[in-house]
Amino acid sequence: MHDDLIARAQTWLAEDPDPETRDELAKLIDAADTEELAARFSGTLQFGTAGLRGELGAGPMRMNRTVVIRAAAGLAAYLRKQGHTDGLVVIGYDARHKSEDFARDTAAVMTGAGLRAAVLPRPLPTPVLAFAIRHLGAVAGVEVTASHNPPRDNGYKVYLGDGSQIVPPADIDIAEEIAAVPSLTVVPRPTEGWETLDDSVLDAYLARTDAVLAPDSPRTARTVYTAMHGVGKDVLLAAFARAGFPAPALVAEQADPDPDFPTVAFPNPEEPGAMDLAFAKARETDPDLVIANDPDADRCAAAVKDGEDWRMLRGDEVGSLLAAHLVNRGAQGTFAESIVSSSLLGRIAEKANLPYEETLTGFKWIARVDGLRYGYEEALGYCVDPEGVRDKDGITAALLITELASVLKAEGRTLLDLLDDLAVEHGLHATDQLSVRVQDLSVIANAMRRLREQPPTELAGLAITRAEDLTQGTETLPPTDGLRYTLEGARVIVRPSGTEPKLKCYLEVVVPVATHADLPAARVKATDLLETIKRDLSAAAGI
Repeated sequence: MHDDLIARAQTWLAEDPDPETRDELAKLIDAADTEELAARFSGTLQFGTAGLRGELGAGPMRMNRTVVIRAAAGLAAYLRKQGHTDGLVVIGYDARHKSEDFARDTAAVMTGAGLRAAVLPRPLPTPVLAFAIRHLGAVAGVEVTASHNPPRDNGYKVYLGDGSQIVPPADIDIAEEIAAVPSLTVVPRPTEGWETLDDSVLDAYLARTDAVLAPDSPRTARTVYTAMHGVGKDVLLAAFARAGFPAPALVAEQADPDPDFPTVAFPNPEEPGAMDLAFAKARETDPDLVIANDPDADRCAAAVKDGEDWRMLRGDEVGSLLAAHLVNRGAQGTFAESIVSSSLLGRIAEKANLPYEETLTGFKWIARVDGLRYGYEEALGYCVDPEGVRDKDGITAALLITELASVLKAEGRTLLDLLDDLAVEHGLHATDQLSVRVQDLSVIANAMRRLREQPPTELAGLAITRAEDLTQGTETLPPTDGLRYTLEGARVIVRPSGTEPKLKCYLEVVVPVATHADLPAARVKATDLLETIKRDLSAAAGI
């Protein structure tokens, strides 16, 4: 075993084009560090519907130039087999460690395979890449990003020519082509021949951002903005300036790209502490709204003043607010969300006589809904301009929520007032998450198995009226690894995360509300129910 491991590492080392990872791997081989080598050579990073995502480092279980070149070669082979022998592949990247290298390697591989490649001019938001695919008539797009993962990670997200992320069976077909690459020596990688785009694509994207706003809407809401050390700032500021909103007050410590994300444990607005600096800035400047993007700016978070202090709105709250705003503006088309998001969207759509669809988790599914007008996911992802960007877009979502705050401000009201109105109209839809991050992935498998073998019959004293194992699929959903429980006035979904070592449980309770005066009592009831469901579910899953 030991000799085999060293031999595999030496074979890898001989091919590795990156001096940094070569040096790292050579040291591990010299030290005969079999434990660390085994961790890196125990398999290969699996290419799935999220593409690739993992920790940076040497070896097939890490993100590095060798893994990326193989992935690009597999994608190129897949595209050629689909008949795109000279199609355009457009490539974007964020500001993480190695992102620019991975983007350049991808361009070289595509060029070497006879395809045309174009790279965005600098680190830019993921939605700009998603826009560029359709704008330029590309056959595929690649975004090098690990979104809101920890600093040590990077990733590789693949889109096809319709501008949305890959779904099965494309991921399996591409994975097979990657596995078929015998060695890097057979992958031509010229040093030139691809195009580096100028700002015209970004300008075209920005020109479209105006279209998400009503032509005559008020633009008075004042904001505090954090880019969370990512790539959102310049594009968001340009979009806000075009729209005529007051210039956002920036959280200076987090405004510029920094791949080490020094001020946050996790660069995700949902994580505890990530918004602390933004709230400090809000206490100083007293804006109407706080807005945050994640590092690749495809997600948007919003926070409001609630009583004396600031609080983050849940993704489901923003999702419902944007839906209500679009309905109020007379939007037509299908409203869609993933199954883990709040059922309030369905109620809003039904009352407005609009088509509504539920999909599996992820924008790769939401973006494919026929006639989509608006789609959202509770993890802070909103698609408000599906004709321009068939993916979540944190820039246009920020414009739309700021427009809504401006409309309400003109009426002497706030986003919280509108949330109260929605609760009275449709019932208080309160959501929460039980999210367990693990070191050992078997903990997740064991919890799922336990729930399947001994399913709970009630949670928080509410009878489970329907238990569905989503691996079987349903009439409207393809199979996925998840469990869905319908209760009297509540819903629970349990699934392993697709991008992180986490087990995620999504909870929702619906409490009827007769009048605004009944809201405080309804909130207390909803909070108690959610806490009890969490406790009972933890016990049932053994986590």
